[in-house]
Amino acid sequence: MSLNNQQVENVEHILINCLRDKIRNYKPETISMPFHTRLLGKDRMALFSFIQSLNTTFGISIFEPIAKSIAKDNFKVVQSQFTSGSLISSESQSVIQQIINQLENGERIPDKKAEIEEIRRVCQSGQFININPIKVDLFLSTFDDELFLIDLKTAKPNKNDFRSYKRTLLNWVGVTLAQNPYAKVNTLIAIPYNPYEPKPYRRWTINGMIDLDNEIKVASEFWDFLGGEGTYEILLTCFEKVGIELSSELDDYFMRFENRH
Repeated sequence: MSLNNQQVENVEHILINCLRDKIRNYKPETISMPFHTRLLGKDRMALFSFIQSLNTTFGISIFEPIAKSIAKDNFKVVQSQFTSGSLISSESQSVIQQIINQLENGERIPDKKAEIEEIRRVCQSGQFININPIKVDLFLSTFDDELFLIDLKTAKPNKNDFRSYKRTLLNWVGVTLAQNPYAKVNTLIAIPYNPYEPKPYRRWTINGMIDLDNEIKVASEFWDFLGGEGTYEILLTCFEKVGIELSSELDDYFMRFENRH
């Protein structure tokens, strides 16, 4: 099952509100770039600045609320900016550190299912330790109580980023199992689109650290997981429709910068 008419309207509503809010409130960066401005003109520099600003807000202002809206019809519980637990067993922390070390040293290959079971075996052992909870961008629970803790990320994280992400994903497993050692838990990274399309997303930065089958969803894998097969293509159509609908408003905004110098 894919998106229904109401879900499509919700997506378009989120997009329209976000863009109109950006048009009303955004002011281009005041950093002086005289060579760029004289070469390209104020209008193009304003457009560049606008796009850069929009890129930084896509995750929280667009992708996150759209993901939440789509998932509501298919999951029992859907929460954005969910606060993960803050208690983890000392033995879980030791196992997580061992997993990270072995992955970094090439002593093991990523296997999220096995890693979860290793943590589960010690999730109630040792002392419970307080850790700073890390916000979960999207928390889902299926009608069968299977849990998904999802971290939405930009399209091109670097190698060091993925090391940090891996630890976060494993920590989420640890704190979840500390609360319920029998929980069926999944923690993963979601990347909303594939910048290498039509080639698959297989950056060298994730090799050896992330389980490509069970720990990351890219583009259609992510959106179709939330809303059903075909969701990704419908989303692209929604973005195109809203872009056409707001084109005159965007043109009016950038006309303010038509003076090239």
